[in-house]
Amino acid sequence: MITKESIEALKNSLDIVAIISHYIELKRAGINYSACCPFHGEKTPSFMVSPSRGSYHCFGCGVSGDAFSFVMEYEKLSFAESVEKVASLCGFTLTYSKERREESKKESNLLESFASFYANALSSSPSHLSYLKERGIKEESIEKFKLGYCGTGFLSVNFADSLNARKEAIELGVLGENESRVYARFSDRVIFPIHSPSGKVVGFGGRITQSDNNLAKYINSPQSKLFNKSKLLYAYHLAKEEIFRKKEIIITEGYMDVIMLHQAGIKNAVATLGTALTLDHLPLLNRGEPKVIVGYDGDKAGINSATKASKLLAGEGKEGGVVIFPDGADPADMVVQGRFEELKALFASPIPFVRFALEQIAYSYDLSDVLQKERALKEGMEFFSVLSPISQKSYFADFSAILKVPPEFIRLKKSKAPSIQTKPLIYNNPLEVMMIASMYENKELLEWAIEYLEKEHFLECRAEYEALMAEQREDMRLQALLTSSNARVASEEEFKKQVLFKVQKECENKIQKIITQNDLDYDTKLDSITKLQYKIYQIKKELQE
Repeated sequence: MITKESIEALKNSLDIVAIISHYIELKRAGINYSACCPFHGEKTPSFMVSPSRGSYHCFGCGVSGDAFSFVMEYEKLSFAESVEKVASLCGFTLTYSKERREESKKESNLLESFASFYANALSSSPSHLSYLKERGIKEESIEKFKLGYCGTGFLSVNFADSLNARKEAIELGVLGENESRVYARFSDRVIFPIHSPSGKVVGFGGRITQSDNNLAKYINSPQSKLFNKSKLLYAYHLAKEEIFRKKEIIITEGYMDVIMLHQAGIKNAVATLGTALTLDHLPLLNRGEPKVIVGYDGDKAGINSATKASKLLAGEGKEGGVVIFPDGADPADMVVQGRFEELKALFASPIPFVRFALEQIAYSYDLSDVLQKERALKEGMEFFSVLSPISQKSYFADFSAILKVPPEFIRLKKSKAPSIQTKPLIYNNPLEVMMIASMYENKELLEWAIEYLEKEHFLECRAEYEALMAEQREDMRLQALLTSSNARVASEEEFKKQVLFKVQKECENKIQKIITQNDLDYDTKLDSITKLQYKIYQIKKELQE
């Protein structure tokens, strides 16, 4: 945990105008500063920043807060992440409690150590350095992305043993184990460290440098308590600042594509980790609400992946589109060839997701065959059913023209209800959201609340509370809640007061239900009501203190 004293010292030393100016342009308005509100569309500035009070307020939509809450809302970060971001902008050094340091060491120090071990091995391997440079990767990119090399297998095993961490290295997927031996998973591969959104090493990718049909070209760390490839995007920790600034994220297929795009100045590029884009990626893609550009290779596999991504993102109402690179090239090839302007032009004019998906549905059938055309029509109408009514009507004529069928042949279906996995990042119960966010950020509040709160106390956020209680801090629903637009962390006083009020109200409701239950005998009713009344008494007593 970041210490309270450290947060208070940062708050007292920061300049809110300087922090907010990092994101939007402010203009002086008397003793204050004004701007068009970044949280709702407007043409006349109603967003005011007060340097003397260290706060902001929008007279249009009503949002208000301090520098931390602004960064939380603008970048869709948790409270702790926003404090760390503000500190980095101010050049302020935060202090952490001993608990946090020990926990951090336990969770991530081994992988950080292995990343350094691999980086040192690369610097001592001329052949692998030469391979990377032949691919166009510069020395500064090797350092920026912390690239490495895993040599002969026993070296990794010996390194783990030197840290007395063989068992943990196996659990985290750096080493593998079978009946006869322990081995290095990434032996003789160039290493690409994979980071969490906050910048911690959580796994590795490895690539062979010699052609070998018996080996996979790329492999990733196996699933572990830290690594889930379906929830991560390569280099997101490096790209997120540019993503938030440009309100745009470029998703590619490979590590090399990302590195070369960053090297070319396109620093909002990330990559999936050898897997298709999934619902689990949405919490990251929703942070800051960026436009999403999918930039995949032009081969059959790339087209298929782009089509699946288009259907997913169109169904989520995401703005953006697909870029398919010409002549079988990929972004890395185009950077090496110096085709920077062509790349920028492609990213600036993507094919909208709905149009791309409809075109690919049509192209996958022989439309000269009546039965094939009927199948294309059926698949297209299924796709329409996941779109909003506005999108359906907007692309109705396009699909009719692509298939060359009369418009009346296309029957629009009612849009499907959103999946539980894609719950909008705006919750209807701000009190429950506040409680979950506060307990996530403050372990002491969680330990205090366990005495009072049960899962039944949560109507909208029950699954998130259960994940928090089970210490599943990377749970997708929990992470989605933390990035929601109405997530906030309350003070200790406010949190405890709200919890006690909530539990008291629940006890009173239970008493009323017990009174009206006809299937309970008198003694059972009396016993249950007495216990609840005593609990209410304890709560009232604590509220008065």
